[in-house]
Amino acid sequence: MSDSPSAAAEIMDGVYSALRAHGYADLTMQDIADECSKSKSLLHYHYDTKEDLLVAFLEHIISDSEERIAARADDPPVHRLVQFVGWFVFAPDEADREAFHIALLELRTQGPFNERIREQLARSDRLLRGTVADILADGIEAGVFRDVDVEETAALLVATLDGARTRQITLAGSVRDDEPDGYTREVAEAALRRIVGPLLADGVELPPLDDAIDELRRDADESETESPEADEPGSDGTSDDSE
Repeated sequence: MSDSPSAAAEIMDGVYSALRAHGYADLTMQDIADECSKSKSLLHYHYDTKEDLLVAFLEHIISDSEERIAARADDPPVHRLVQFVGWFVFAPDEADREAFHIALLELRTQGPFNERIREQLARSDRLLRGTVADILADGIEAGVFRDVDVEETAALLVATLDGARTRQITLAGSVRDDEPDGYTREVAEAALRRIVGPLLADGVELPPLDDAIDELRRDADESETESPEADEPGSDGTSDDSE
């Protein structure tokens, strides 16, 4: 893939920066080369096409998310679930995150037409739903969640949060006066009240969403130099080998 782990990481960071700056549709191998200070010919040495490189990038960020989720596996289930919800929240003024997710949304539309991308999308979906299902199962075993269908509940929560993120980025600039913190924040709070709250066993309380978001942001800041693109528990996909 690349000459060294550090070079591989630099290329992945370059893809992240290039997607934020150019989006998917206009992205070229030269844009990526410029962002990671590598030559275009070197990128083509390791990746025949832009699609190959972007697929590798998707594999990278999903793997990174898997590692981050695994690192929290011993945290209390209620805390983990609130953090999962907080993972989807971003404010309207977080321009870099918005630009990145707009690019990912462009890539996602390629899934129906590209088997390799569809495989990554399916892997991401399994990670998201599986993470919630595992948290719920752990919480039921620990006695902090009521006994529910974990797969069904996970699918509902993921669809709610993912839909909110898509709405916010596609309606950027059209935020209502009563959504000053963004639609993702509004839906996250509603999901905690209406989906997560009823799951709690008697006497169990949810930690504040703000605390979970602050902790996530601190973790992201600490790891930014290693993997700045991995701020979400999942990913989207692409196609096209144009330059």
